[in-house]
Amino acid sequence: MNHTARRIGRSLALVLPVVLVLSGTFAVSHVNWSGNPADSVLTASSEDASVPAKPRAAHDVLREKLLLELQEKDPGEALTSLQRAVDRKPSLARHCVSLARALGKAAVKTYGATRAQSFARPVCDTSFASGVAQFG
Repeated sequence: MNHTARRIGRSLALVLPVVLVLSGTFAVSHVNWSGNPADSVLTASSEDASVPAKPRAAHDVLREKLLLELQEKDPGEALTSLQRAVDRKPSLARHCVSLARALGKAAVKTYGATRAQSFARPVCDTSFASGVAQFG
């Protein structure tokens, strides 16, 4: 048993310095020594980390919420939520057509054109129906 431990110890004594030298060499080779940020391996991640995320527009947040609701419930519920959101926040009215069309497109993907059309309501001047027709 003592002989096995000694062999393992000798092996580690030979291998460990090689591993340390190689890992140090790799670490040094990835440092940008030129001073030019374009040459840096870490440029992309370090620049992305320092830039704060842009706040998402209300209509983009609403679009994701409505598409999720369409998947979890049905297009009729999503259209009702769209109408309520536009009623609560009139500034969303200018995005209503594109939101309803996106719902129409998603409904066709999920339910097929015929079934998706059955959910159509007069929200945003029948944009849902035109989205179904366009993508159906």
